[in-house]
Amino acid sequence: MKIADSTVLITGANRGIGLAFAKAFLARGARKVYAGARDPASVALPGVEPLKLDVTSPDDVEAAARVASDVSIVVNNAGIAAIGGFLADDAEALLRRHFETNVFGVLRVSRAFAPALARNGGGALLNVASIGSWLSFPMLATYATSKATVWSLSNGLRNELREQGTQVMSLHMGFVDTDLTKGLDAVKSSPEDIVKYALDALEAGAEEALADELTRQVHGGLSAQPPVYLGSR
Repeated sequence: MKIADSTVLITGANRGIGLAFAKAFLARGARKVYAGARDPASVALPGVEPLKLDVTSPDDVEAAARVASDVSIVVNNAGIAAIGGFLADDAEALLRRHFETNVFGVLRVSRAFAPALARNGGGALLNVASIGSWLSFPMLATYATSKATVWSLSNGLRNELREQGTQVMSLHMGFVDTDLTKGLDAVKSSPEDIVKYALDALEAGAEEALADELTRQVHGGLSAQPPVYLGSR
C-alpha cells in the first residue's frame, strides 16, 4: 500500500499511538489525514482535518463515513485498556466496555468504510491489536479478550475484503509509552517506533505486523510445546 498521496482516517487520533500515526502519515506524504476523536477540539496537530468520531456511536461512524468518503487507508486505533480480571466483581461490565470500543468500534468503522475503500481502489485497513491477542494475565484479562477478538476479526475481514482488493493488516505490540499505560511498571516501546514499524509493514504489503521483539517471541511461541499462551504451571 502506497502512503504518499493517500487519504487516511485514524480513529483516536488526538493522542498516544493515534497521534503518532497522524504525524507519521503526514511525514510520509499523505495527501489528507482525517483525525478522528470523540471531541474534535482535542485534535491540535497542524495539517490534519479533525473529525468527530466516537466509535461507540453508530451515528458518529455513519456521519464520518459520509464526510471522509475519499479515504484509501483506515486505521482502527481507538481503544481502551482498563485493569481487571474475570473474577472481579465488575468483570462483566468491564468486558462489555472493552468490547464496545475495542471490538464493535472496529467492526462499525470497518463496515462503514469498506465501500469507500472499494470505490477508491481497495486501499488498506489497519487494525491495532496487541500482544494481548495471544497472552492473558489477570491484570488485563478483559482487555486481552477484546484484543484476541480484534485479531480474529481482522482475519475474517481480510477474507471478506480480499475480493475488493483491500489490504487488511493487524498490528501487534507489547506495552507502549502512552497515557493508556501510565503507571504500569513495564518495558515500553515509543509510539513513534511502533508506528514506523507498522507503516513500513503496510507499505510492504504485510497482513500482520509484529512491532517489537517480545511480540515476535510470543508469536513464535504459539506453536511451542507447551504453547506460550498456556503460561507456566
